[in-house]
Amino acid sequence: MRRSRLALFVGSLLLAATTALTGATTAQASQQAAADGYVALGDSYASGVGAGSYISSSGDCKRSTKAHPYLWAAANSPSSFAFTACSGARTGDVLSGQLGPLSSSTGLVSISVGGNDAGFADVMTTCVLQSDSSCLSRIATAKAYVDSTLPGKLDSVYSAIRDRAPNAEVVVLGYPRFYKLGTFCVGLSETKRKAINDAADHLDNAIAQRAGAHGFTFGDVRPTFTGHEICSGSSWLHSVDWFNIGNSYHPTAAGQSGGYLPVLDAAA
Repeated sequence: MRRSRLALFVGSLLLAATTALTGATTAQASQQAAADGYVALGDSYASGVGAGSYISSSGDCKRSTKAHPYLWAAANSPSSFAFTACSGARTGDVLSGQLGPLSSSTGLVSISVGGNDAGFADVMTTCVLQSDSSCLSRIATAKAYVDSTLPGKLDSVYSAIRDRAPNAEVVVLGYPRFYKLGTFCVGLSETKRKAINDAADHLDNAIAQRAGAHGFTFGDVRPTFTGHEICSGSSWLHSVDWFNIGNSYHPTAAGQSGGYLPVLDAAA
């Protein structure tokens, strides 16, 4: 009799546990099924500047059909796709003008932002046109900003995304290193190239840390771009483009499809 009661008790516990787990799994699946829209936020690396084939209605934001968000949406057919990334965007621009499409039905968000806040364009202009010492000084200023100010700005963006898209998987994509080192290359000195690469690492590390603190996935594109940096002979990044200066130091179409898209695929 005691064994029978014990068996009945254990059986009841197992049934209750199974029901609870099944219910949780079903609820989770239902929530995910309802949340399958995709919203792509961020700056020029997200919009696809440098890749060409810009959507005419995007104007100066230069959203490209060859950008990784557009390619991912075309391959995966989300229930909805909102592409609000914009050339030149800083964290404040994302907060003020890009978050409108986010909702509880958003299942995936991708974002690349922070480079413009840190003064990316001015750093590269200084390093291209001025001396090694001026380049290193400007990079030091940018790194100090990344350490002191950028984390709080990223926190504001990431918190706003989570508030508006509570069910979404959020993928925060970083930036590539620009240069292959240790090889002959016309243009910037090895000192400048190494300092610029170090600055990219510094920025990526800061972004990865804040993304992780919010429970987001950091998509590191440095491995996929390795071997395809400027000076590699097979670059997926524009160097200085004097005929279209806005393309300079942005991924080519191959950089979007070969460098960014696989990282988003793996993380989404």
